Amino acid sequence: MKRLCVLTVLTTLVSSATAADNTLAKAPKRPNVLIVTTDQQRVDAASVVGNPWLKTPNLDRLVSHGVYFTKSYCSYPLCSPCRASLHTGRFPHEIGVDHNNMSIAPGIPISGELFRAAGYETAYAGKWHLPAAYPSEGIPGFSVLNRIKRQGKLARDVDEATLQAAIDFLKQNREKPFYLVVSFINPHDICLPAGEDSPLLDQIWSLYGPPADAQLPPLPASFRLPETEPQWLLGRRPKHPHWDENHWRRYIYAYYRMVEDVDRQIGRLLETVREIGQEENTLVVFTSDHGEGLGCHRWTGKMMFFDAEAAVPLIISWKGVTPAGRIDREHLVSTVDVLPTICDYAGIEPPPEVRGQSLRSIIEDPAAPWRQYVVSEIAHTPAIGRSFMVRTPRYKYIRLAAAPGKIVELLFDMEKDPEEIYNLAADPKLTNVLEEHRRLLSEWRTLTGETTAAVQPAPKTARPRRAQQAN
Repeated sequence: MKRLCVLTVLTTLVSSATAADNTLAKAPKRPNVLIVTTDQQRVDAASVVGNPWLKTPNLDRLVSHGVYFTKSYCSYPLCSPCRASLHTGRFPHEIGVDHNNMSIAPGIPISGELFRAAGYETAYAGKWHLPAAYPSEGIPGFSVLNRIKRQGKLARDVDEATLQAAIDFLKQNREKPFYLVVSFINPHDICLPAGEDSPLLDQIWSLYGPPADAQLPPLPASFRLPETEPQWLLGRRPKHPHWDENHWRRYIYAYYRMVEDVDRQIGRLLETVREIGQEENTLVVFTSDHGEGLGCHRWTGKMMFFDAEAAVPLIISWKGVTPAGRIDREHLVSTVDVLPTICDYAGIEPPPEVRGQSLRSIIEDPAAPWRQYVVSEIAHTPAIGRSFMVRTPRYKYIRLAAAPGKIVELLFDMEKDPEEIYNLAADPKLTNVLEEHRRLLSEWRTLTGETTAAVQPAPKTARPRRAQQAN
């Protein structure tokens, strides 16, 4: 009888332990969060979305466990302002970052502070640019993993240091979940053959330029400028008078090789997450701060609202949790959505001032209600003000502040004219469409306080550009 009682007790204890284990297994566990960013990567610069001119096996693999949003727009097609939005969930004019090399306004909580307060181990590797590219003074809420000097180095080499610092961090033993940001520079080095004054130019062409027998990518359809192209755009376009069509195609080729280079480094980072056994407990977000003209409208660089410059890749991937292999070509999403999304998955309440929305609802149910437009901005001078883009499901409206008191308007039908060639702003048949987009912009400007947010002067840290480039 005594033995029976002991067996009964042991059985009860084992059953209780098994039940407890099952409960723990089913209980939600806060994921690690890994944000990976590149600098100047277009939304179409990945093989997984059908681009045949490059191979990005590691981004493709990431998408195999997640969702790639192709109607994804940066909050401002420039490095510092967009990075500020990424880490605050707010628009640049709200947080004091109108230009490059500016700091986020004091008192605005950023992602590292939110996650550290919630019990995460937080770290940052790579480019920051708010204000310094690689700040020696640190980043609020983050342990800075690599404090390096960018000057005189290729992006690939700086990115190798960033990658190694991130790998070393991932391999540390820890009890807390981690929140890690890994910020690569490439393919930003395309700025060098596009006109930045740099002694590294010969190295860039040697490393990324096409061999003599290479098949070169074609020129974009919008390379031949339409007759309706506004004079303001013609005047602002980067000048490359000595570039023939073959040189433009070599430039596009080099850009894709830079994307492949950083994809290789991203692959090593993701492989480390697998090696430490955390792949199935890590939410990975991949995006970029802006795109690259790459010859569309004969534009190089950023600072414009065509999709080439303003649309950026956004991948949300958590193996076994997010839908696998979905290319979302429907929902309009924005840089400001990243912070509320990672907070949602981590069980953290974002600040009430956040403008973005968590993408989790449309990731889990594409039919869930969602917004009907997104906005991007560009600040000019205090006298000129800001320019804006409003993207709705079918149309894109661009309002360019050309000079004090002078506005240039563009309207594109993105279904019929995805290359953004035919400006329909003066089409009388679309007057109602134009008025509706003006109304949406006015609504947004009032809602976000833009109408009372004066443009700040740009810091005097601009790098010189060559007027001509004949390589």
